[in-house]
Amino acid sequence: MAEIHIQEAQLGEAALLSDLGRRTFTEAFADSNDPDCLARFLDQTYTPERQAGELKDPAITTFIARVDGSPAGFAQLRRGPGEACVSGPDPIELQRIYALREFLGSGVGKSLLSACMDRAKADGFRTLWLGVWERNPRAQAFYLRHGFRLAGSHTFDVGGDLQVDLIYKLLL
Repeated sequence: MAEIHIQEAQLGEAALLSDLGRRTFTEAFADSNDPDCLARFLDQTYTPERQAGELKDPAITTFIARVDGSPAGFAQLRRGPGEACVSGPDPIELQRIYALREFLGSGVGKSLLSACMDRAKADGFRTLWLGVWERNPRAQAFYLRHGFRLAGSHTFDVGGDLQVDLIYKLLL
């Protein structure tokens, strides 16, 4: 069985996060999105410069999952105001959680989620919330299995294509 290690990302890993973000998002959504919109989104979101800025931001905590030493996925927590439909106390957003396709079902997602939940609790947050695309039933089932409940929805912009994300929340 492969060993999964989760560590907080360091500033020197911005290029790695950029690559992981581009790869995981493309693997998950390229077949269901307009290529031009997807390219715009990736170019806006997953540049080394943007990832370096997020790593420097005290409101964001990023974790990288490695399997037998190889990068396998990442997750980000973001402190800030929650969506209006998130009624739980002291909310924090699970802004991103992605695993490379080859690691889906291997425990990487569960390990990343556990690390995010542990950090959120340690930092005094009591509600974890996230948005997941309405057309991503695999992710929705993952969150439901881990105790999340539907709270509402919001719009998510993928390079100019406005999509509906379902908002899920979990009381910690």
